[in-house]
Amino acid sequence: MDNGTLLASVDMGSNSFRLEIGRYHSGHVERVEYLKEPVRLGTGLDEYKNLSPTAMERGWECLARFGERLQGFKKTQVRAVATQTLREARNRDDFLRKAQAVLGFPIDVISGHEEARLIYQGASHLLPQSDECRLVIDIGGRSTEIILGQGHEPLRMESYRLGSVSWTQRYFARGQYTAPMLRTAVIAAKAVLDEALETFPAAEWQVAYGSSGSAGAVCEMLALNGFESDVISRAGLDWLSERLLRAGNVNELRLEGLRDDRRPVLCGGLSVLHALFELFDLQTLHRSYGALRQGALFDLIDRESGQTDIRERTVRWLGERYATDQAQAKRVAALAVRLFAQVADEDPLNGRYSRKLDWAARLHEIGTHISHSGAYRHGAYILDHVDAPGFSMPELHRMSRLVLGQRGKLRKLEAELQEELFAKQLMCLRLAVLLCHARTDPDTAALRLGYKAGCFKFSAVPGWAKLHPQSAWLLEEEALMWQKTHWALELDLR
Repeated sequence: MDNGTLLASVDMGSNSFRLEIGRYHSGHVERVEYLKEPVRLGTGLDEYKNLSPTAMERGWECLARFGERLQGFKKTQVRAVATQTLREARNRDDFLRKAQAVLGFPIDVISGHEEARLIYQGASHLLPQSDECRLVIDIGGRSTEIILGQGHEPLRMESYRLGSVSWTQRYFARGQYTAPMLRTAVIAAKAVLDEALETFPAAEWQVAYGSSGSAGAVCEMLALNGFESDVISRAGLDWLSERLLRAGNVNELRLEGLRDDRRPVLCGGLSVLHALFELFDLQTLHRSYGALRQGALFDLIDRESGQTDIRERTVRWLGERYATDQAQAKRVAALAVRLFAQVADEDPLNGRYSRKLDWAARLHEIGTHISHSGAYRHGAYILDHVDAPGFSMPELHRMSRLVLGQRGKLRKLEAELQEELFAKQLMCLRLAVLLCHARTDPDTAALRLGYKAGCFKFSAVPGWAKLHPQSAWLLEEEALMWQKTHWALELDLR
């Protein structure tokens, strides 16, 4: 990546949306601009996990403003990520269609583990370099991430479904804050977080850091009221709660440093902090200025090269974990990508889709780890549910559908086959699996795939069909399969 390149990340949290713009220089990112808006998307989830029209409108309006600021940026310079609220929302696709249009860039809905990984990336890059083992905690609007790491390497990560927005809504109605309410909220939070004690035992880390969100807001309030800067102490946390208890309602609290955008979710955030202090017996929680949005920026830098792209390492790890035949995986992937290059439009984005096809092809046999019978179904299930560092949930789902469709009837992918690009990817994967059925390298120079107006044309050099009668027969069967869709596969086998 060239020095001076501008990079941007959009963090669509449950409470606030944030835009971070930085300039790359020799492995570092210098902040150019930071925008934050209290969208409170998480408050718009109803009991059926649907986002309200009002909440969606707030999100779209904010993203339209961010989109205007990002005009002129290339897609490789921007990463937009959405977290717990959109992980939960049943109507998230309705929101995302317009959200991506007004922002002008793809939006990745990421898993809790991926959110935790990016949080640690952001925190570790902005903390002083050290060999200490660190516990990083990020209390968001509807989820709390905890990560144990050393240097820039996260060692263990978990995401828990509680946060400042959800706990405020559940336990502090209309902003009221009483001792019984607080105790109930803390007990409930500890019940959710209790297993974290086994995952992150105190003996395995030296310092605890609070990243962004509630931790950052509480640090600012305490510092402006005479406490040590950039640290939440147990005494400071108790003092802040006592002030709120005396006020009785967060709307009555008058306190230096309490911002209007933090006031509506302060009660829930404080209760989760109390639970963490009690569970881990913390005396201090140090502030980390790095968070999810910075982690997304550093991830853009890593994606510049296959050597540093975490997704490439994840694909290799999954192949090893599920004991796939690596030679066959590479064989199928190479042919699928070669065929895709023959039918893909000359669009810079196709490089992204070619890589995703390559990854899906290299993982097409992971389901055999469970059973050879219906392995493609098992493989699709694994990809839809595995924690895969670097990948967004939509990326994994697309790869899952490709693995599901690698063989068998196409009716199961009727919805996905409405998209031309997916049809091209699937055609190339199915043909590659078919042509590599003998687990030997096919004569790729003898094969050609073309595409025009909904019709694929597969051709081979004269004499190929006689030399490969089994492959030719399988291709005839494949052409019949595609007749049942609105795509056609014509064969020219002589």
